[in-house]
Amino acid sequence: MALTADIPKGNFRLSMLLYDTRYRSITIQVVFLMLFMAGAAWLVDNAVQNLHNLGKDFNYSFLGSRAGYDINQTFIQYNSNSTHARAMLVGLLNTIFVSVLACALATVLGVIAGVLRLSKNWVVAKLMTVYVETFRNVPVLLWIILIFAVMTESTPAPNAFRGETPTASMSLFDSIAVTNRGVYIPEPVFSNSLGNIDIGIFLISNDLLAILAVLIASIYVNRLILRNATAVQYATGIRPVTWWKSVLVLVVPVIVLLFALGFHVIKPELKGFNFQGGIQMRNSLISLWLALSIYTGAFIAENVRAGILAVSKGQTEAASALGLRPSRTMKLVILPQALRVIVPPLISQYLNITKNSSLAIAVGYMDLRSTLGGITLNQTGRELEAMLLMMLIYLILSLMISSAMNLYNRSVKMKER
Repeated sequence: MALTADIPKGNFRLSMLLYDTRYRSITIQVVFLMLFMAGAAWLVDNAVQNLHNLGKDFNYSFLGSRAGYDINQTFIQYNSNSTHARAMLVGLLNTIFVSVLACALATVLGVIAGVLRLSKNWVVAKLMTVYVETFRNVPVLLWIILIFAVMTESTPAPNAFRGETPTASMSLFDSIAVTNRGVYIPEPVFSNSLGNIDIGIFLISNDLLAILAVLIASIYVNRLILRNATAVQYATGIRPVTWWKSVLVLVVPVIVLLFALGFHVIKPELKGFNFQGGIQMRNSLISLWLALSIYTGAFIAENVRAGILAVSKGQTEAASALGLRPSRTMKLVILPQALRVIVPPLISQYLNITKNSSLAIAVGYMDLRSTLGGITLNQTGRELEAMLLMMLIYLILSLMISSAMNLYNRSVKMKER
């Protein structure tokens, strides 16, 4: 019986770093890493030298100085005497707010358009095709400006709502006013408020925390009810009726809490030259929100259509053989399997919405780009510091979105046995 002898290991030589396949890849990586670090060091040194020649240094002390400008939409307390750091925080919250709204609406529009584009109804399918091809092939900046112009020029002024014969009227039982200055909607108020928690940076509403706690507890109890119903179905073959239990668990506790807190709404009223009371949604916010949603929804529609087409037709045929209606087949069979194809590109669309929100400067919406990267940058002359900080913030936001969506993607992917 022949035995294979071990190949003797020779002594290490420098030439092996290039000619030995065991070391060549490591050598190449080390060389490229050194070149990259040398290039980065040269860029930093060049920037420091240029700043020195201009009589500048690199620091972020300007964030503690007085901002000196107003912001038309704030979620936390702010005035012109606040610091640039607080102005940056206000702009960041405005960016997050419009991005969350746009992601939610774009997802709804994209799913509906993607499903309807595969409809057997020729008119519906072609209408969705026109929507997708029209909105995704025109730059989003043009849609933002167009919607802003339409809302500013085609809506009535506040004085059109006054007089014996007003030319404009409020909608939804005189609770919503659409004007060229924005949309005024009712404001929720609690007469028995639990107060706020001051964490230094901003205030946290105890009322909101209480509502969130009740909602989370209700959802958890409802999941237990559904889980028990599923267990009974597996054991007996008959699923018990649970819809009324779900309604009671999800709705009644919240209603009781709102009643205890004295929940009511304050409607906007025309006083003087403008509406007072309620919440004003400025045209800049609405135009940015709608444009980002409709534009990105066209791309999401294609992702949804691709995901649905990736599911084998045999799944639809099997569901039909079991007697499921087409709507139930789409909801229970096709879309859950299509998610593994839809979610990865959907992450990119959410990132695009967050980054495209920086176009808000075109319509005067005070987001992170308009505050830190706009007025603060121009007032302080700290271009490099402001841009690097803004890039870091957008990078952190993008990584957080990617991490959250990747967790969801892992939860919906097909499990292997």
